[in-house]
Amino acid sequence: MKHLLSLLLLSIMAATETMAQGVMDVHSHIITPEFLSALESEGRLTDEGFPLPKYDAEAHLKWMDETGIRTSVLTLAAPQPKAYPHTLPEGGEPGCSVIRRCNEAAARLKQEHPGRFLFCAALPLPDVDAAIREAVYALDTLKADGIKLATNVCGQYLGSPELDTLFSVLNELRAVIILHPHRPEPVNRQVMQQTPLAMQEYLSETTRAVTNMISRNVLARYPDVKVVVPHCGAYLPLAIPRMKSLTPVMQKNRMVGEIDYAANLAALYYDLAGAHSPEVIRMLLTVTQPDHLLYGSDYPYAAPQVLTQSLGRMKHYLTSERDLAPYKEMILWKNAEKLFDK
Repeated sequence: MKHLLSLLLLSIMAATETMAQGVMDVHSHIITPEFLSALESEGRLTDEGFPLPKYDAEAHLKWMDETGIRTSVLTLAAPQPKAYPHTLPEGGEPGCSVIRRCNEAAARLKQEHPGRFLFCAALPLPDVDAAIREAVYALDTLKADGIKLATNVCGQYLGSPELDTLFSVLNELRAVIILHPHRPEPVNRQVMQQTPLAMQEYLSETTRAVTNMISRNVLARYPDVKVVVPHCGAYLPLAIPRMKSLTPVMQKNRMVGEIDYAANLAALYYDLAGAHSPEVIRMLLTVTQPDHLLYGSDYPYAAPQVLTQSLGRMKHYLTSERDLAPYKEMILWKNAEKLFDK
């Protein structure tokens, strides 16, 4: 009984201390009416294998207030609206227009609630020229706090050579990039039905996109971009050592060029949305540093009470686990403040 009371007191103290400062949530989603309307007209509301949750800014703020979250970073949910007119149903709105209106909606939320919301703008890929125009407009005019990139759009994966011009611009703008997995292309629909994307393929998709960038040395070549990897780093703690061990063989067979692993990994940050735990954090620390770990909720993709319990559990083990306790404030807000310069 005494032990339980001590744990309860510890949890209350940790929650009180964190609420006094305010957590920064780098992984939350905005789902706007124009986004839903575009997907409905394209017949793609369940493209990711599950229905999109409802989003309401006031409900989001209420949950943030109740949970001690000072600021949430908003990104557009999956899937990506189609960018090219010839791919649309008759009368459909091109994705570049939809994405512009979604970015403007996120900018209004940020303006209406100072200090509560930041946002990373979506881009109308796979049209690279349109994506560059939107990135410049969003960062310069809308005052976006970064850019959201899907792991792939219509089979155009991050790390693809045609995206180098976009990364060159984002590098000049010193952009923060938040990644998010989307449905792989091509996709095996039978596998997707048996094992929904969110259960496994999203982790593979994230790992696939990041390792694709590393294998082409993208992040080393554009060192002024910072990339947030979602969902506890997916399979990267396992994939990166394997990549390193196989690189000499791949280079001997002229399958890859020079890879600056230190420079590539230095650009990567990791949010802890999803199945976080002390063990997961320790595994991440084999490929990164404590100042690259960030809290993320994935709001509104789980019930608020589930997300509240998840954050409470994180606060508890970041207080009670001796090796992780020094990183509590870093993970809950300090690292995100520094990354977004807030």
